[in-house]
Amino acid sequence: MLIMLAAALQLPAPPAGAQPAQAPQRLGQVQPQRAPAQVYAKVCGYCHGRNVGPIILGRQLPAEAVKYIVRHGQNAMPAFRPTEISPAELDALSQWVSTSPARSEEHGQ
Repeated sequence: MLIMLAAALQLPAPPAGAQPAQAPQRLGQVQPQRAPAQVYAKVCGYCHGRNVGPIILGRQLPAEAVKYIVRHGQNAMPAFRPTEISPAELDALSQWVSTSPARSEEHGQ
């Protein structure tokens, strides 16, 4: 159907194997759980390891402490709501941070 529409509009067909565009999130729509490394990259890594917040990987921080700080915030770090990091994502993230090795590309406090 899409190729027929593209031909009718004289648009180039998408390349074979191309991923469809991701639909925008709708209010109340449950999103799939993200992997801990993805949550870290999208939410935590913006500050941690880039001279903003302390380096947290490779320090074997207790998972319970990570969960508490994520939910309640500490110093300049804001608290993250369950709508930003789901409880299941936070459980996986806290274990991942607790056991992850240090990264040589991270620097800072």
